[in-house]
Amino acid sequence: MSKKKRFNDKPFGYHQEIELSISTLTNLGQGLGRVSLEGGDAERKWVVMVPFALPGERVRARVYRNHANFSEADLVAVLEPSPHRIEPKCPLFGQCGGCQYQNLRYEEQLEWKRRQVGELVLHMAGLSIEVAPVIPSPKPFGYRSKITPHFDAPREGRDLAIGFLRQANRFEIVDVPRCEIATEAINLRLTEARADIHRRAAESGFERGSTLLFRDAGGAVTGDYEQRVTEEVPLGPGNTLRLSFLARDFFQNNPFILPRFAAYVRDQAHATGARFLVDAYCGSGLFALAAAPAFERVAGVEVSESSVAFARENAAANGIANAAFTAGDASRIFDGLDFPPGQTAVVIDPPRKGCDAQFLEQLFAFRPRSVVYVSCDPATQMRDLKGFLSAGYAVTAVQPFDLFPQTRHLECVITLALG
Repeated sequence: MSKKKRFNDKPFGYHQEIELSISTLTNLGQGLGRVSLEGGDAERKWVVMVPFALPGERVRARVYRNHANFSEADLVAVLEPSPHRIEPKCPLFGQCGGCQYQNLRYEEQLEWKRRQVGELVLHMAGLSIEVAPVIPSPKPFGYRSKITPHFDAPREGRDLAIGFLRQANRFEIVDVPRCEIATEAINLRLTEARADIHRRAAESGFERGSTLLFRDAGGAVTGDYEQRVTEEVPLGPGNTLRLSFLARDFFQNNPFILPRFAAYVRDQAHATGARFLVDAYCGSGLFALAAAPAFERVAGVEVSESSVAFARENAAANGIANAAFTAGDASRIFDGLDFPPGQTAVVIDPPRKGCDAQFLEQLFAFRPRSVVYVSCDPATQMRDLKGFLSAGYAVTAVQPFDLFPQTRHLECVITLALG
């Protein structure tokens, strides 16, 4: 049996309560403050992270972990509240780990996300560059078109919880009867599914837990991972894309901001005057097909064969004949490509971990005219940005989009051109 790790009691004891002022928000959505330690250097204060505490607040916090150069603490009480603090819409806010900002006015959420992107650009990429105001979601609540609640196998003497992981806990599930950031259609389906699961648990039980999926496409909600769904994306007067894909496949989960998001990526790719477009990590074809009318030819690459099949079908369904899609590793997308680099724009939308070194080496060797880098994790995006700068690219625009209101997450689009 492994021994429980001993608590590091420096500089604070376990569950020691301290008072501090919160000065900023981290990109993990936590309040950050600094405290002076007895006998320490007055110029170098100790950092303490406090989830759900807001900038400008004086709080009391209970320390639960000390690291080498900072501590983590739970919020006990707000002694002096921020003028931007509001009442959370969800009664489970602070317990469920899904949202971090429901207690902060939406306008302030946007401003702090802009500031966080700016700080990452400065400290990770070494650039002092203006970050555009975050483009807000048309719906701050009820926007999410896909959720994946979980439940564990029922245990004797314990209620069956169906929901999401508890804040700062990788194992315990919080029971969530309703998700305020999910669409109303999903919440209706969630209510039905919860009743069915409780009935089945009472009748015969479950041998193991499960993860559910609810995907809303235009008000039609499915819980079948293999179900075909269709999303409509208006890109302008008389220009609406109809995109089909499997419910389990990756697709942006905020359909209300998606038209403006896709149109921005298209316009940035086209603005440099490129005649050809390559869409790496193309999925079912969103960016490639949205941009295709602005280019002579478009090539999309995606590792998922099912997504590529849908991309080809979506091109045909939308009458787009100048886009071709290939199933393959994004690190080999330039093999055999006959687009002239100086006339080519590349759109990249990698997973949260960012681009791998092999892909970036190939991209820099190809030397496209411009790159539009879409990312759901600005930290890994800034890490990759240093490689672009070394390869001779210059940043021409940094535009965050709030696809995930009430949470710490956002999408950031950085446009780069050869200097």
